[in-house]
Amino acid sequence: MGVQGCGKSTAGMAIADRLGLPFIDGDDLHSASNKAKMAAGNPLTDADREPWLDAVGRTLAEGIQQGEARVIACSALKRRYRDQIRSFAPTARFVHLQGPQELIAARLSQRNHEYMPPALLDSQFQTLEPLEADEAGIRLDVASSPEDIAEAVADALGDAGNQSPIKPKNG
Repeated sequence: MGVQGCGKSTAGMAIADRLGLPFIDGDDLHSASNKAKMAAGNPLTDADREPWLDAVGRTLAEGIQQGEARVIACSALKRRYRDQIRSFAPTARFVHLQGPQELIAARLSQRNHEYMPPALLDSQFQTLEPLEADEAGIRLDVASSPEDIAEAVADALGDAGNQSPIKPKNG
């Protein structure tokens, strides 16, 4: 989780690879109207995000029902968004990729996203509610390599004892 450009997709793929799990980019779960709105430089409202967050939660829940954990890259900027996802998938754990806005803005200037213009970064930082201590998950620095992030996640899951009935795809 985190603002655009923090490395959610790149780190998510590395985490999925490290843990032997399927990766799903939450961007792919957005409606066409949400994508068009963002492409026009307009931030999404809570009402815009609600069906998307439901889709993210349902996607995780489907994996749980199949006995398979999944890694999903998703902004989940507010606590209530994460709570909405957890309403479908109570065992969800979040990895908050955090870092200075200047660093993330520099990364954004070097990429071309299908529908997320760099102009939306300010609104995302204004919306962001960092992962709280009582939420299942960890905070990691965006300056870390994707491999280091994946290793930290694997270590954190091991330290938590991974009480979830979910098993890796090949495990």
